[in-house]
Amino acid sequence: MMRVPIAVMRGGTSKGIFINYEEMPEDRVLWDSFLLDIMGSPDQRQIDGLGGGNSLTSKAAIIKKSEMKEIDIEYTFAQVSIENQLVDFKGNCGNISSAVGPYAIEQGLVAALEPVTVVRIFNTNTQKVIIAEVEVENGRVKTEGQCSIPGVPGTGSPIYLSFTDAQGAVTGKLFPTENPIDRIETRNGLLEVSIIDVANPLVFVKAEDVGLTGSELPHEFTVKKLRELEEIRSAAAEMCLFSTKEEATVKSPAVPKLTIIAPPETYLDVNGIERKADEMDCRIRMMSMQKPHQALAITGAICTTAGAFLTDTILNDVVQVENTVLRLGHPSGIIETKVDLVAGHISNIKVVRTARLILEGYVYTKNKYDFSEALA
Repeated sequence: MMRVPIAVMRGGTSKGIFINYEEMPEDRVLWDSFLLDIMGSPDQRQIDGLGGGNSLTSKAAIIKKSEMKEIDIEYTFAQVSIENQLVDFKGNCGNISSAVGPYAIEQGLVAALEPVTVVRIFNTNTQKVIIAEVEVENGRVKTEGQCSIPGVPGTGSPIYLSFTDAQGAVTGKLFPTENPIDRIETRNGLLEVSIIDVANPLVFVKAEDVGLTGSELPHEFTVKKLRELEEIRSAAAEMCLFSTKEEATVKSPAVPKLTIIAPPETYLDVNGIERKADEMDCRIRMMSMQKPHQALAITGAICTTAGAFLTDTILNDVVQVENTVLRLGHPSGIIETKVDLVAGHISNIKVVRTARLILEGYVYTKNKYDFSEALA
């Protein structure tokens, strides 16, 4: 066994392990097996590792102090599969991104400046910059506050994330297929979709086109329906050139993310709270690693927001855009995003999150990693 220093942090509605880059195997080839080992994958319960048996808690962030000009931190996100021998590095996680700034400050990688420390983060997965604004008090990250986000109990100090020039994050193109609308042949016939890549690539479908209302909660998705949705997502993965349709579930499980959209309508969230139609601009249900997301991925919120301001996509028929603030109704509540427009074009999209340190200590790996042999 090996003893590795780590931190466990909640970022938004996700939770993951944070590791300093220097603690990772020097041979990048070993990263997958190393992270699978720590998480206890593949195993549905992840009983022999730190994973929580859910895609939202089977994540890792590798953090490095940057030597790049005007960048403070380089951050690599890893989605560790629960069921397969796979770690996906293709995209980013916006929720985990919200914990990167606090982690960097607490680790001394970024100087703590009161009352707000600005952390400039370079996400290596997408080659994009994220600006985090973190409240600091008495030289430490402030965690207490009155900010609440749907899907997380209690309140905390607000962390503002700004995603700048986030288009083409994974594919290099705003529209990976170069089309605002594509048509996919499915077992239920021809289906119109929009594949958009901003912060992360998403494939959007209308709820009514896939036999849903748009108000479904995670437990209401049947196995049959999830298989139908994965068929659509797999076809989109092939169109993005991530893998073949037949291999997408295994080789590209995290991107593109299938996202179901519907017009505003009153619904009950997972806590039984009534979310009224006039409090939102659309309803959204997202898949995460072939399972219904309990809330909404931040990169999904960013991509949806950008898509709402584009023309000729299927979002134009569904999302009501009345100003620069977009309200997205998801299973755990409503999230707001704010758009900054310059000459009619989006310059950045901002969202608020909370995050906190849960554990700091050591994890013991199941296997031993001989770095010297790997580098020989």
